[in-house]
Amino acid sequence: MRIEHLSLTNFRNYARLELDFPGRTILLQGDNAQGKTNLLEAIYYLATTRSPYAGAEYELVNWLAENQDLPHARLVAQVRKGDSSLRIEITLVRTQSSRANNSRYRKHIKVNGVNKRALDLIGQVNVVLFLPEDIVLVSGSPSGRRRYLDATLCQIDPRYCRTLQKYNRVLTQRNHLLRTLRQREGGLDQLLFWDRSLLENGAYLVARRQEVIGELDRLAQAVHLELTGQKERLRLRYVPSFDPSRPLPPDYQLSLELDLPSEPGIHQPGTNLSQVAEAFRAQLREIRRREILQGMSLIGPHRDDLRFLVGGVDLTIYGSRGQQRTAALALKLAEVKLVGQEVGEQPILLLDDVMSELDDARRGYLMQMIDGAQQAILTTTDLKAYSTEFLAGVTLLRVKEGRIEEIVNK
Repeated sequence: MRIEHLSLTNFRNYARLELDFPGRTILLQGDNAQGKTNLLEAIYYLATTRSPYAGAEYELVNWLAENQDLPHARLVAQVRKGDSSLRIEITLVRTQSSRANNSRYRKHIKVNGVNKRALDLIGQVNVVLFLPEDIVLVSGSPSGRRRYLDATLCQIDPRYCRTLQKYNRVLTQRNHLLRTLRQREGGLDQLLFWDRSLLENGAYLVARRQEVIGELDRLAQAVHLELTGQKERLRLRYVPSFDPSRPLPPDYQLSLELDLPSEPGIHQPGTNLSQVAEAFRAQLREIRRREILQGMSLIGPHRDDLRFLVGGVDLTIYGSRGQQRTAALALKLAEVKLVGQEVGEQPILLLDDVMSELDDARRGYLMQMIDGAQQAILTTTDLKAYSTEFLAGVTLLRVKEGRIEEIVNK
């Protein structure tokens, strides 16, 4: 899996770019604020339909495009995937919003010239993005860790992505109803439909998160031991907001038949979905009064967390900066291996100036991962962070003011 050509129009500081990727490893060198990160962002956006930085699409559009008759941005990638070729195109076109002096952009997606939904594109091209700020996966909020889990799972499990979308819609409707019930409007029987939908979709999300975190735990343990010279063992622990394995009361009757049919070629979780859903429902009943009083859904995948433990110590709370950075790196390296296992091809690696944050041992381990990748695209401000031997084997490009200015002599 590799990108062969990238075309950008009005994306960030790239007014126009046509770039071939001739080698397996590409190193983009340039000063800060020249467009190196924007290039990685464009590739990540084409693979996932989301930006790791922007909160809204208009932030991605070059400000000069606002002066055009039809303001827009366009991203196109030609991708080699096994024996096949994919042409992925995303166009952002401005639509005037109701609010004065504010623009919204509508996203149009095509794969090989055919219109697609975002859900249909995710997973077509697999990427793993390394950022200096990955440390916040350990030190930051639970919502950031949930977003990370969702992004990882959506790349390897289309069903998870569709189920997550349904769950979020149901959650919004159910919360609205709970607020209505708090005002004593309507009957409790109105909750039955939304409860069932919440359980149906939530059970699958929990089951898949259990499986994937279990596999990431196994992979990250081995990586972390090497990164720490066999001194520390990292454990990843899934912390769901309800106990999916809690035994049900002896007189409890399993009665929920999930509307989650099997799909040929799609991974089926080993966890018993009915058991997870019934445990979810039993605990949901116990807190119904609290949910109505607070006007929100208090348990479910939207409240889950992922914890990082070394020697029983929670790194999120008590870990040093160095321990948190090493744990985050181990997680990302485990993600590379997980994606390769799940999809049968190595993902494209995107590394945004991460070498400067690492010591020699961790830098060496990451270099091994890059050597084994089908394609890796790195950015740096300083070529001295790389050995002469490494530089001799990569395609080296200089980025300056939104242009790929030259191939630097090595």
